[in-house]
Amino acid sequence: MLKLDSVSKVYRVGAFGGGAMKAVSDVSFEVGEGEVVSLIGESGSGKSTLGRMILRLASVSSGTITLDGRDITSIKDRKEYYRQVQGVFQDPFSCYNPVFRADRVFAMIKEQYFPRVGADEWRKRVEGALESVRLDPGNVLGKYPHQLSGGQLQRMLIARAVLLDIRLLVADEIISMLDASTRIDVLNLLADLRARGLAILFVTHDLSLGNYVSDRTVVLRHGKIVEMGRTDLVFGSPAHPYTRSLLASVPRLHAKWTDVVPEDMAEDMAEDMAEDVPCAYHAAPQERRTRPGLAQVEGDVEDDHFVACSGCTGPGIEEKKIKEKA
Repeated sequence: MLKLDSVSKVYRVGAFGGGAMKAVSDVSFEVGEGEVVSLIGESGSGKSTLGRMILRLASVSSGTITLDGRDITSIKDRKEYYRQVQGVFQDPFSCYNPVFRADRVFAMIKEQYFPRVGADEWRKRVEGALESVRLDPGNVLGKYPHQLSGGQLQRMLIARAVLLDIRLLVADEIISMLDASTRIDVLNLLADLRARGLAILFVTHDLSLGNYVSDRTVVLRHGKIVEMGRTDLVFGSPAHPYTRSLLASVPRLHAKWTDVVPEDMAEDMAEDMAEDVPCAYHAAPQERRTRPGLAQVEGDVEDDHFVACSGCTGPGIEEKKIKEKA
């Protein structure tokens, strides 16, 4: 359904825009119908930039983003595009005008997409959408944003997407500002929507949440994909040292911070990056390098698991070392 092919984003920086900063570099992946794909990485890895490009809130410097094979930049009518693709963002309060009641988001949807629907019919649709996201219409309709919690506002935005019957939801850190009990409600809501056929790009820096909700995972570092594939493979058998370091950083429910030794984790990553440890990319035979900059991780040829170079000294030297050890 949605396909990114060698997508890059360059920002002009410095005095008079004389410099360039590459926020995203040659990113390629797909999101299928009814699939949840987690886009994972630390702050500054390019996750939100990718989400903004998919939502056409930022231009694409190079590469293409297509929906059903059609370049999204060729869709001149943005209303047509937003009828199929919507986003929900990290801070729900920023999505509402504080001087208007929160249900104005539904009035705007009616004005733009359903002008011929009668008032009574529209009210029934709105109430049905709110109930589908586990909100009581009587408790939220007619209230101002400051009178509602962050979780309620987030679910109202998701209800807006339900009203439009969209095909793809870009969920950008949508639960990072919510408390634990509300988080699980929103995650389970996304699972319900996925069961109805909605595709979701779940942008997060929290690996545990990505593991909980997604079918496939894409790990970003410095704007590049370092590992991607089926979530159970990426999390169960991480092939890139950066992915392993992220997983090692996840707090354990039954462990205290005093029991964790950060130096040990740093040493493990340093060993992974050492010159005498061949990276998974260059250790893979040529026939497994089926995607630009990515190699299929050793295993079943049907497995969906790919990894990038770990930053070794280069293919010539690295492959020479592998042959010497053999």
